[in-house]
Amino acid sequence: MNPRELEPLFKPRSIAVIGASTKPGKIGHAIVKNLIEYGFKGKIYPVNPKAKEILGLKAYPSVKDIPDEVDMAVISIPAEKVLNAVKECGEKGVKVLVVITAGFSEVGNEELEEKLVKTAHEYGMRVLGPNIFGIAYTPHKMNATFGPKDILPGGIAFITQSGALGIALMGWTILEEIGLSAVVSMGNMADIDVMEVSEYLAEDPNTKVITIYLEGLKPGTGRKFLEVMRKVSEKKPVIVVKSGRSERGAAAAASHTGSLAGADKVYDAAMKQTGILRALNIEEMFDWARAFALLPLPRGENAVIITNGGGAGVMATDAAADYGVNLMDPPEDLKEKFRKHMPWFGSPKNPVDLTGMATPKEYYGAIKEALYDERVHSIIVLYCRTAVCDPMELANVIIKARDEARRDGIEKPIVVSMIGGEDVYEAMKHLNRNGIPSYPIPERAVSALGALLRYARYKGVVKQ
Repeated sequence: MNPRELEPLFKPRSIAVIGASTKPGKIGHAIVKNLIEYGFKGKIYPVNPKAKEILGLKAYPSVKDIPDEVDMAVISIPAEKVLNAVKECGEKGVKVLVVITAGFSEVGNEELEEKLVKTAHEYGMRVLGPNIFGIAYTPHKMNATFGPKDILPGGIAFITQSGALGIALMGWTILEEIGLSAVVSMGNMADIDVMEVSEYLAEDPNTKVITIYLEGLKPGTGRKFLEVMRKVSEKKPVIVVKSGRSERGAAAAASHTGSLAGADKVYDAAMKQTGILRALNIEEMFDWARAFALLPLPRGENAVIITNGGGAGVMATDAAADYGVNLMDPPEDLKEKFRKHMPWFGSPKNPVDLTGMATPKEYYGAIKEALYDERVHSIIVLYCRTAVCDPMELANVIIKARDEARRDGIEKPIVVSMIGGEDVYEAMKHLNRNGIPSYPIPERAVSALGALLRYARYKGVVKQ
């Protein structure tokens, strides 16, 4: 398996949309529109025998009528017409097919799916799909999906076996300001599978972390999955939400994409062996991914909580026990340093409780102490909205402390949780935009740091 074979899938110079439509609301119309409006710099060729032009672009009756080379063909026509289109693409010299069309193995039509792949392979073409919503690669300004247009660029690749869920999550990532490098809809995985896409993305300089929504694998591919994903995990963190954990869920997954869900315990053990981080839900997966996309790995086990609220500190302490985050007992000299930034009734232990009287100035001082102390390896900052501490001012001093430490060659992961209303939400967005992952409850911040630590241990960066 040579991941370079997928270069035309992520970086095509030209795309033909077979089944391009003049009618808004049709899939073939949405794909052409997204390609144009997202800013694809290559050539776009709508293919429709009944149209002269679509969205200002000249339309062609067949892919064979296109005067130039075509790297990728996106196929969105009825299932019974797909084989003929595949043959024409082969004769044209197309390199890769993105088959949007449904009506294959997911509805029991295995024979048609096998013919599709066999025909494509005869011409040296690869197939993504069928039964998918498309592919996007933001560094190449390519949105060849019928999902939302405005994908935020970033370092997270998202591979999904579910189409509807994938499209919905594209919209959610925009709302949550989660930056993506790639979105790949896998569907039935008749040819190109999760492993191959992961291998490609492991080598992609624009991708920092790979996230996968997985329902199951094809029968007989389990061992290969372990081998491939072990290599991928060595290069990039991989976070998987594996659905079908219950018996009924497994049955639903099998009927949905025709995949074999398999015994959940087997998947669980396999993921641990290969360094894959298994998230229990989508929110957790993207919480962790945000941390990996923005932060350095911790260089040791010792974490410190800095808070202005005792309750938030207790919640984070419980979460630290749940997620394998070691809260260090600060030595006496470090406690003395923390005491300088709190009233007499504060606590310099861990959590470091600056009390509700803390202003951004006290936070800044305490965070700097933790950043510059070699015995502290990661920092959890918690904030409960108070009248004396403006959340945006606090966000800015956290960024300032991080930047000053960076200039002195100090890189440590900082995760933040801010609890409050609208102004707090704006401050969290500001932190995220400036490379510090922040979360609305302490448990989510600690969970993200726990994922960083698990991966750092797997990689041997942190000795267990």
